[in-house]
Amino acid sequence: MGKVAARLKVMPQSPEIDLDALQDRLENSLPEGAKISRVDRDDVAFGLVALLPTVIIPDDAGGADAVEEAFSQVEGVESVKVDQVGRI
Repeated sequence: MGKVAARLKVMPQSPEIDLDALQDRLENSLPEGAKISRVDRDDVAFGLVALLPTVIIPDDAGGADAVEEAFSQVEGVESVKVDQVGRI
């Protein structure tokens, strides 16, 4: 079984969201077998900062769609978009 690396763009609901706490909630929401390998941050505008987690997902774990769906249910998340996907 192979693995896939997916980078997602997670937009918080407002600039006041604690990004460290949001990152912890994202990690806790991951589907079984998936793990975050790194998280970058991207200044969007007017103090709003997007999180860019790179998630390692086993091929049989539902792919990036399962992670995108899990992240979209996390408190404080406005939107989630898969940015890049590639095999490891």
